[in-house]
Amino acid sequence: MRSAITRRTLLAATALSLAMAPMVGPAAHAEDGPIRIGWLSSLTGPLSAAAQAENQGVQLAIEQINEAGGIDGRKLELLTRDTAGEPTKAVNFAQQLAFSEKVDFVIGPVNSGESLATVPILAKAQIPNIIIGTVDTLTDPKKFPLAFRAINTNLQWVSAANGYALDTLGLKKVAVIGDTTGYGTATVNQAIELLKEAGVEPVYQALIDPNKTDVNDEMSKAKAAGADVVMPWSAATGLLARILNARGNMGWDVPIVGHPALMGSNIRDLLNKPEYWDNAYGSGYVSTTFDADGNLPERTVKLMEEVRPKLGGGEIDFTFWWVALGYDTVRIIEHAVKTAGSTEPKAIQKALEGTSDLPGVYATYTWGPDDRNGFPDGAIAMDLANTFKDGAFQAAPMDGKPAD
Repeated sequence: MRSAITRRTLLAATALSLAMAPMVGPAAHAEDGPIRIGWLSSLTGPLSAAAQAENQGVQLAIEQINEAGGIDGRKLELLTRDTAGEPTKAVNFAQQLAFSEKVDFVIGPVNSGESLATVPILAKAQIPNIIIGTVDTLTDPKKFPLAFRAINTNLQWVSAANGYALDTLGLKKVAVIGDTTGYGTATVNQAIELLKEAGVEPVYQALIDPNKTDVNDEMSKAKAAGADVVMPWSAATGLLARILNARGNMGWDVPIVGHPALMGSNIRDLLNKPEYWDNAYGSGYVSTTFDADGNLPERTVKLMEEVRPKLGGGEIDFTFWWVALGYDTVRIIEHAVKTAGSTEPKAIQKALEGTSDLPGVYATYTWGPDDRNGFPDGAIAMDLANTFKDGAFQAAPMDGKPAD
């Protein structure tokens, strides 16, 4: 998720985590005093936009719970560490939070590249970890029994986009484009595998350096191959904007369907013409998608009104689902501690494994003994990219006709 991490960097960070982890034992556990929550967030660096929005949700939930007296009388203490989107920093901070600070929980990191390196550390330390990275292998009830995912999986994003392109729009000549990061490469492979399972062989595929300034060659090849839909899998909004610009400059009105970053509000400033954002669709969320009457879910509206004064009033100018996700991670911890009557890791594990239909803002969550992915398929929505308003989006048309 939102990862610009190379394979070499990731492998180095993972090796470091495995080398360091055996040097220390599991963190000590206390049942009195504040409940200490570690927050691994890339508040600076290339992945900071989403992390800063998530941080608003985390901070608000902490504030509200403490103002209400805490959880079973215990206040929450938040220990925030800025990883800057770097796996090596994430590894060091995970070690620090687990073994020096002896936190009771860790939220994050906020992207999969970092999480692949930190999840094994936190598992060894027996620290409950709320996962907010999408790569499917981040959760495993046997290897990482205390790691519970709040965000959707990457498979859910890709499946929704593939279903929209193939089943709703009825398009079968697919060009799949990703970036050369570990995330982009893995997701393109996953997308192609799912397309083939649906009986569709892509007519074109490519991996592009996310910093490449000219993608006309790749888009021209996709057009020459007869593609009737382009499906990009990258969190790099600059690259996605260049794909949109290349399509527009070519006068090629082919739908673009893929990663949620297609809907990032900062793309607007990178387009050669505003209309180049037309006919583009991203995997989004029911919680931040307007219904047919122009309304958002009640829980989303309530949280928006609680956040809005902190932003000086007016419209929300960033994607709100990240705020909702951050807010829910703390409320999930609150639910687990109240249910368990404890912060003891095994009690927390049992509490979350027994959780069904826990209402949140971002989604309604269910986990089980054999399932660490709490986000339901039905909470994914396909959105029209150029409809951003007050933090949310209009749903993509479901009549099979590309939007104007």
